[in-house]
Amino acid sequence: MSGSSAVSGAAPCRFAHYFAICGIDTETGLEPDELAGENFEQSPLKRTFKSKVLARYPQNVEWNPFDQDAVNMLCMPKGLSFRTQADQRDPQFHSFIITKEDGSRTYGFVHTFYEEVTSPQICSAMHTLYQMHNAESTPSSSSSSSSSSMDSLASSLDEADSPTSSSSSSRRAGGYDSSRDTLYVSKALCLITPMPFMHACRRFLSQLHRAVTADTAPPLPLESYVHNILYEVPLPAPGRSLKFHGVYEPIVCQRPGLGELQLADFPLAEAFTLLGAENLVQVFTCTLLEMQILLYSHDYQRLMTVAEGITTLLFPFQWQHVYVPILPASLLHFLDAPVPYLMGLQSKEGADRSKLELPQEANLCFVDIDNHYIELPEDFPQFPNKTELIQELSEVLLSFGLSANTGAPPRTRTSPSSAPGSTPSTPGRERKTVALRQLEDDGRNGNLAVEELAVLQLLQGNATLERLQALTKRTGVTVARVDALRAGVKAQSTEGQGGRTAAEEEELRNAKLNVQLREVFASRFTTMFADYEAFVIQSAPDLESWLTNREQMHNFDKASFLSDQPEPYLPFLSHFIETQMFATFIDNKIMSQWEEKEPLIRVFDARIDKARLYNVRAPSHRSSSYQRCSILKESAQAIEQRLMKIDHTAIHPHLLDMKIGQGKYTQGFFPKLQADVLNTGPTNNKWSHRTATAQRKKDRHRQQTEHLALDNDLKEKYMQEARSLGKNLRQPKLSDLSPAVIAQTNWKFVEGLLKECRMKTKRMLVEKMGREAVELGHGDANITGLEENTLIASLCDLLERIWSHGLQVKQGKSALWSHLLHYQAREEKLDQSESPVSQVPERRKSDSFIAMPSLRVSLIQDMRHIQSMSEIKTDVGRARAWIRLSLEKKLLSQHLKQLLSRQALTKKLYKRYAFLRCEEEKEQFLFHLLSLNAVDYFCFTSVFTTIVIPYRVVIIPIKKLSNAMTTSNPWVCASGELGDSGIMQIPKNVLEMTFDCQNLGKLTTVQLGHDNAGLLAKWLVDCVMVRNEITGHTYRFPCGRWLGKGVDDGSLERVLIGELVVPSGEEDSGRGCRTPPLQRSPSQSRRISITSLSGRGYKPTSAQIQEAIGESVNNIIKHFHKPEKERGSLTVLLCGENSLVAALEQFFNHGFKSARLFQKTVFVWDFVEKAVAYMESADQMGDLQETAEPLGMTCQSLCHYVNSINSTPRNIGKDGKFQLLVCLGARDRLLPQWLPLLVECPLILRMYEDTALLRDRSTVNTLIGVLETIHDFPITLEASLVKGIDL
Repeated sequence: MSGSSAVSGAAPCRFAHYFAICGIDTETGLEPDELAGENFEQSPLKRTFKSKVLARYPQNVEWNPFDQDAVNMLCMPKGLSFRTQADQRDPQFHSFIITKEDGSRTYGFVHTFYEEVTSPQICSAMHTLYQMHNAESTPSSSSSSSSSSMDSLASSLDEADSPTSSSSSSRRAGGYDSSRDTLYVSKALCLITPMPFMHACRRFLSQLHRAVTADTAPPLPLESYVHNILYEVPLPAPGRSLKFHGVYEPIVCQRPGLGELQLADFPLAEAFTLLGAENLVQVFTCTLLEMQILLYSHDYQRLMTVAEGITTLLFPFQWQHVYVPILPASLLHFLDAPVPYLMGLQSKEGADRSKLELPQEANLCFVDIDNHYIELPEDFPQFPNKTELIQELSEVLLSFGLSANTGAPPRTRTSPSSAPGSTPSTPGRERKTVALRQLEDDGRNGNLAVEELAVLQLLQGNATLERLQALTKRTGVTVARVDALRAGVKAQSTEGQGGRTAAEEEELRNAKLNVQLREVFASRFTTMFADYEAFVIQSAPDLESWLTNREQMHNFDKASFLSDQPEPYLPFLSHFIETQMFATFIDNKIMSQWEEKEPLIRVFDARIDKARLYNVRAPSHRSSSYQRCSILKESAQAIEQRLMKIDHTAIHPHLLDMKIGQGKYTQGFFPKLQADVLNTGPTNNKWSHRTATAQRKKDRHRQQTEHLALDNDLKEKYMQEARSLGKNLRQPKLSDLSPAVIAQTNWKFVEGLLKECRMKTKRMLVEKMGREAVELGHGDANITGLEENTLIASLCDLLERIWSHGLQVKQGKSALWSHLLHYQAREEKLDQSESPVSQVPERRKSDSFIAMPSLRVSLIQDMRHIQSMSEIKTDVGRARAWIRLSLEKKLLSQHLKQLLSRQALTKKLYKRYAFLRCEEEKEQFLFHLLSLNAVDYFCFTSVFTTIVIPYRVVIIPIKKLSNAMTTSNPWVCASGELGDSGIMQIPKNVLEMTFDCQNLGKLTTVQLGHDNAGLLAKWLVDCVMVRNEITGHTYRFPCGRWLGKGVDDGSLERVLIGELVVPSGEEDSGRGCRTPPLQRSPSQSRRISITSLSGRGYKPTSAQIQEAIGESVNNIIKHFHKPEKERGSLTVLLCGENSLVAALEQFFNHGFKSARLFQKTVFVWDFVEKAVAYMESADQMGDLQETAEPLGMTCQSLCHYVNSINSTPRNIGKDGKFQLLVCLGARDRLLPQWLPLLVECPLILRMYEDTALLRDRSTVNTLIGVLETIHDFPITLEASLVKGIDL
């Protein structure tokens, strides 16, 4: 059990530390419990009254001080409960856990029973309360009060009989009359132990209670048994079993060995039966991802069973946050905690889930145990191989005769209307609950429900069915369900053999089932993290320096780890490795070089080593195929052997040195025990003096060294820091509940939130800034789209938690969205005539922006965009989309500042202690968010891929050289990473238009063209601007060339390559370190110089041209070496500025005789066309026949490609055709083969000067070598480039 190991070492081998009794203090009488929320409308029997710890033995144990408030609160979380002779008074059992500040745990086991009240004062007080209550209430209200909810401890058994009790309560609407009724009050017997031996403690306490109620006195005074378990029963040694004696029967318990999974005695089978395997796996996944988990049940023991069950399954990880499986009524304000938690809340009977007001639900996993259903947070990744895991778990359960598919299908949070509509009172729900109860209560017969037994008898008695089954067996078909039933029944018939009681048999079954279910989960982690050690970064020379620099260090190479995992695992793993749970696991791993290994890591590492021995994992390394657990049988056998063959037997209880007359008691009343004999242990006991086993010595020594070392202040401080967030608020102090303490806890929450915000924004920046970050000394950073998504999701979660801290009134599931809606309503109310302050015009634009009207910054406008997205159905989803949009627009900090500037609104919505009302922290928080403006996010565009987005297009002609207007009919088509807009006609003489179209993603190219109609059909375009009207991203597509026949290269359409425009302006002062700029598309100057419009352009030298080719090929290779999610656009690398096409154009243009006197300009494409014509004619004449076969093939391929390009229906110009040829050649790996053909062609002598690069053999050979390096990569071309090419 996480945390328990530490305690067991420290507690010098005693099974139990304390025995305590809680109940009513007859001295103080009836005290109403204010903290539990008084309800005077309820009848007095149902109100809550304060309980007290009446006695505890011993008074104190130095290594585990007694926490009186906590024990009292958890023994009776709802205070005292009263009954009369007409009510149900069955004893109840539940357990609890106390987590200390240092994370160590102590377990408590409580047996609650009802004892007659003998004090006349209390009876008369209750009588008076009833008379007052009856006098005040009108007849109508009295009936309502009598049928109101029954008290907490009335557990499942009660409910089954509730119809009778409620009818009897209505019979005596008066309730309690001291002259007629007998009054009973609850009393609790409690054992506090260092390890969770739940079954043993349960049996010991129930035997103790039986001794009090039995007709004959027990063999010895009760003191003897209590003294025995406190001082004479040791903890079993690891890997051993122990037998000790209760009042009537012996009790057996066992403890797993050092190499096995740690002790967990809570019946997992019950958790699975209550929730169903699928639901349990979902809750388990939420726990791994550190969401807020709230368990809800009327039965404390169920809360504890499910909570402990889930945390047990986390091996080798440990839950690192608030853990309160039973939340006492007085601590309800803890549900406000803005941190991950796992808490259990007791439901009031008959209370409806929809009435439950929870402060925050954006990230909440709500588990309604009694109704077997769960509500999940909106979008969280599924556990890898979930289906196969559930299948394997179901088979384990079936082999023990249990069904795995109880539990309603999980619900995801959606609109309020789908809150549990089926209230628990629907007949189906009732029936299911009853069937389940039979299943559970019927423990003696292997949990086979009555109907199942009947079914089996019917099957066995029916000859036809028997024959059928024999037949199916022969044909190799099995009737699994029947076999399972039979196995279950057979298991029961063999019970009682071997001299073991049915209870022991049940315990053995439970233990075996527990360990097998846990092994299935453990083996999942063993396969998933088999290679984790390879990615742990050991960077510090010693423990001290590691602890000192803990915050700055990268401990785990997340990017490399993820790149090694199978694709389907990534969504889950990328979230999981960001958790505190995983970070602590890695910290412990690193610390194990200097200190003794944590037991969990020791066991986990041993398993990984063992798995390696049996199966060299390399081949299956990246496969996501499911590996089943192979050690189920062994693990169950180990337990069975220990329970069959008892290793140790403790001393029998014996008479103590008590005075004559002590130890007598009245039947039915638990006596006042003799403190003098119970407060000190025996002096001559062999257990207390015996030499501990080597292991125990080691344990104790380790504990002492740890304590000694921890005295060192520095280390203590750094350990606290190292455990990072939430640790200091890990456990609420259960005892002191003064307003000051609550304020202090909240202050810790505020500090924790701020620190978390600092860490998250820093991590997001470092991850995003990539190369520069490494140069700035932030360690080796690398981010994938997946990781970025994870980080943004965790930022959304943090903002939701901040916004729900200290909320006055909860509205809707998302606190942030609800605040935004309040703000929107207020702003819209303000007089629309006066323009609100928020509408500052957006950033000043650079000159290139002259033609694009500015987009104003408006928080409300961004909200409206989100509200109009029909794809998003919930408030939580809307809040997340709004955060992503603001982040992409670099307005997150500004928008939130704007939102919080309405102080009156913040005051109305939040309590004084809320984070959003702590001025200084709020400022720092906004500042941390502001730092995110330094990087470019596309987290909105890339996630909401199906939404319709309005785009604005502006075409900017070059006015000086051309008519701004043209008579032809222009058209445009924009393409992005997610698709294209299709061809859109632009109205004549309009240079600006807007269009709506499904999200195109990041824009890559724009095709611009016209139909050459009319007199003025020529058009000189400078560039095209396109803006996404929602995110404000603006792209510039430079052109700088003519479109028209007989001008420039005769092109009627051009493919323009885009670049994201970076707005300039003072808000962007944070841009000192921005992400590397995207490559630009061909600029006007380059285009004009190449085609020598002026003839006197800039001419690059041959060295520059060769360098440019090398650079462009390098960029393409680097592109493919990046993880797929972050590659950017390949089109830019092929056709943009500094691209392959640009470099090859320069190469072919070098020494090209293009400008002719009195003739029109010649283009490189003209040379290619002539060369192809020459080859075709030579081929026909048979000159090429004697060349080697492959060369002939190459020749044909070049001719085929050039002719296809020429015959395309598109009106692309000569440069466009050359670009197309290069792109297709690069894609189909033909460029290096085509080059020699062009060089060999005799035309080259006519068209190129002697100094041309193309005529230099060695340069051409180098170029061929360089181009061949691209062959290893799969180049895919964007549709806009190859449209209309038929190869």
